[in-house]
Amino acid sequence: MSVQALLAAERAQVESALERVLPAPSSWPQRLHEAMAYAVFAGGKRVRPILARLAYRAVAGDPEPIAEAACGLELIHTYSLVHDDLPALDNDVLRRGRATVHVAFDEATAVLVGDALLTQGLLVLARHPLGDEWAPRRAEAVEAVARAVSSEGMVGGQMEDMEATGQIAGGAGGDPPAQRLERIHRHKTGCLLQVSVELGAILAGASAAERDRFARFGGALGLAFQIADDILDATASAAALGKSPGKDAAAGKLTYVTLYGVDASRRQLAELEEEMEGLAGELEGPGGSLALIAGFVAHRTS
Repeated sequence: MSVQALLAAERAQVESALERVLPAPSSWPQRLHEAMAYAVFAGGKRVRPILARLAYRAVAGDPEPIAEAACGLELIHTYSLVHDDLPALDNDVLRRGRATVHVAFDEATAVLVGDALLTQGLLVLARHPLGDEWAPRRAEAVEAVARAVSSEGMVGGQMEDMEATGQIAGGAGGDPPAQRLERIHRHKTGCLLQVSVELGAILAGASAAERDRFARFGGALGLAFQIADDILDATASAAALGKSPGKDAAAGKLTYVTLYGVDASRRQLAELEEEMEGLAGELEGPGGSLALIAGFVAHRTS
């Protein structure tokens, strides 16, 4: 199966499950639920729930039992995008090819949308899969995801990314720029991608050794995803990205491109792709779905 066919099939399953876990746009409070649906159903690659599904499949087969749980990741990811786009942070007016939530609705509503999507995502993870027999794995999953997006995970990375803006040299405690940059990327973007892979393994009942390999694959994939994002921000058009390009350089952000340049960033991305392919082979054999996703992330165009 090609990566395009794999993603299309998996995305269809994710979209269907998202319909089931989000409150209806017509339900009270209607404006909030309309804005939540606007944010979630604006498109997107659905990489995070797909990663959870593929990791589950590698261990336990058909991922249908975790269809709803995997969507908790997408709700949390969407919350982070809504808040990132706010005027106080990245101040972006375009996301996934259309107006950001604070532009389409208003800034206060966008803040509440982010709040609601984060809590709804954790609620979904606490509830699904249904059944008492899943309770220990559900509890472990909620803890893992909450830790990944906490002040010591994604939000911490966002904070340091903000602090590092306009400061290419130096960092907290005198850290070299390269060390600071990798820490930002591994937390701001990498933590949620890594825990997406771990979530599938947790819910599948993987052994500790298996989970460690899944975590290493997810960590490499998270860093690769952000390096690719840095390259795209510097080289792609708004039409291709579905968001405003060139904003990182204009804002003076610390990125792989601003620190190393495009060519060196592409070489580091190629090294990560090789690492991911080796780990994917250990997890599911050569030519499996995880290897396809690794290649997709390394060579994505949007």
